[in-house]
Amino acid sequence: MKNGVHKTVQNGQTAPTKTEKSDVINFNPGPAKIDASVMAKAQTELLNYRNLGFGVLEMSHRSAEFIDIVEQAKTNLRELMKIPDNYKILFLQGGATGQFSAVPLNLLNLSSDATADYIVTGTWSAKAAKEAEKFGNINIVHPKLKKYTSIPAEETWQLNPNAAYLYYCDNETVNGVEFHFAPQAGNVPIIADMSSNILSKPVDVSKFGAIIAGAQKNIGCAGVTLVIIRDDLIGHQLKECPAVLDYKLQADMNSLYNTPPSYSIYLTGLVLEWIKNSGGVMSMAKRSAIKSQLIYSVINNSNGFYHCMIDDDCRSRINLPFRVGGPGGDQELESLFLERTKQANMVGLKGHRSVGGIRASLYNAVTIEETQKLADLMLAFQQEHA
Repeated sequence: MKNGVHKTVQNGQTAPTKTEKSDVINFNPGPAKIDASVMAKAQTELLNYRNLGFGVLEMSHRSAEFIDIVEQAKTNLRELMKIPDNYKILFLQGGATGQFSAVPLNLLNLSSDATADYIVTGTWSAKAAKEAEKFGNINIVHPKLKKYTSIPAEETWQLNPNAAYLYYCDNETVNGVEFHFAPQAGNVPIIADMSSNILSKPVDVSKFGAIIAGAQKNIGCAGVTLVIIRDDLIGHQLKECPAVLDYKLQADMNSLYNTPPSYSIYLTGLVLEWIKNSGGVMSMAKRSAIKSQLIYSVINNSNGFYHCMIDDDCRSRINLPFRVGGPGGDQELESLFLERTKQANMVGLKGHRSVGGIRASLYNAVTIEETQKLADLMLAFQQEHA
C-alpha cells in the first residue's frame, strides 16, 4: 500500500482499488464522519434488519418495526440531552435550510405584528434572517458586522420584548464562530440552530423555545432534520405554512404525516446509541475540548505561521478555520499544506469558498488520535516552511 491506495492484480495487470475507510481521516464539514462501528452495524443490517428478510430502506414507515425505530431514537435523544417532558421531538426533512422558513412560518404569529429578532454572526444565521424576511418583520438586534469573526457584545443588542422569538446559530460551520453562552431574551423564546455542535456539549434545553439541527454533522447522515420544540409554541402556524413544515401537524402525526427519511432516522438512532455507549454528551464534550485545544495550541504557538481569524472568546470547538503563512494566508503555502494532508490520507480540510484557507471540522466521530495526527502534521509543516 502506498499513500493509502491498495493495489490488486487482475488479468495480469495491477489495478488500484479503493482506500479502506480506516485509512482515511475525515475532517469534512458535512456530511461528515460517522463512527466506524455505526457504519459496520448499518452494513450488517442493510439487507436483513433483525431477521425480517428485508432492510430499513424497504420498510414501511407505518410498520410497527419502523415506529419502534422512531420511538427508540426519541427515547435515547431525550435521555442524552435531558429533554423535559413538555418538549416534542420531530424528525423532519429539508435540512436546517428548510427550518429557516419553518421557524417563522410556525412562530411569527406569537407576535402581534409578526416581528422576530435575529443575531447574525455568520453565513447560516444571515441566510436564516434573509429567508424569514419573506414572512414578517425581522430585526437584526445588533450593528451589522463587517466580518464574521466575533459575537456582538450583548450590551449592543436591541431586543424587542414583544418579538415572537430570538433566533441565532450556536455554531457557524463556515466562519468558525461558536456561542459559549446561551443568549437571554426575557420571556421571548430562544430558537437555536445547533446543526453542527448538538450533542458535543451539555445544553439546558429548558432555556430554549426550540432547537433545530440538520443531521449530517453530529447526529447521523443527511436527510433528516431534528426539531426539539416546547409544547406551548406548537399550533401557532401561519395559514400559509405548508403541511410538511407544520409543527403541529407533524407532532400530531409523530413525524409520520408523509413518508419520512426513514433510513436517515434509523442511522440517527444508531449514532445516538453510539454516543450513549461512549459515555454520553459529557464524554463528547471532554473529547471536543481536547481535540480543539490540540489544534488551537499549534496555531497559538506558531509565531504567526498559522493564523485563526476568530476572536478568542468565540472560537469554535467544532469548525476551526485558519490560514497558513500569516493573517491573509499564503496561497502557495496553503496549496502545499492541502497536498501534504492529502498525502497523509486526510480529507475535507479546504476552507469554505467564501472564507478560503483551511478548516478542520472536529465532530464527535473524529477521534483524539486523528486530531493529534493533524496537529503533528501542522507542526512538521511549519518546521519545513516557516
